[in-house]
Amino acid sequence: MLTRLYWAMGAYAVLAALVFFTLDGVFRYGVWILLGGLAVKTFIAYKAGW
Repeated sequence: MLTRLYWAMGAYAVLAALVFFTLDGVFRYGVWILLGGLAVKTFIAYKAGW
């Protein structure tokens, strides 16, 4: 289960890096907030054992 968490967080990090290099302005921050929320949701699901 821990390996899946690492892969998911790595995927979020790669997407955040791609957003950094491709987007700008308010849209960039909006996508980062969305990715951060998904990362937190993934971590909570991992801790809950889902």
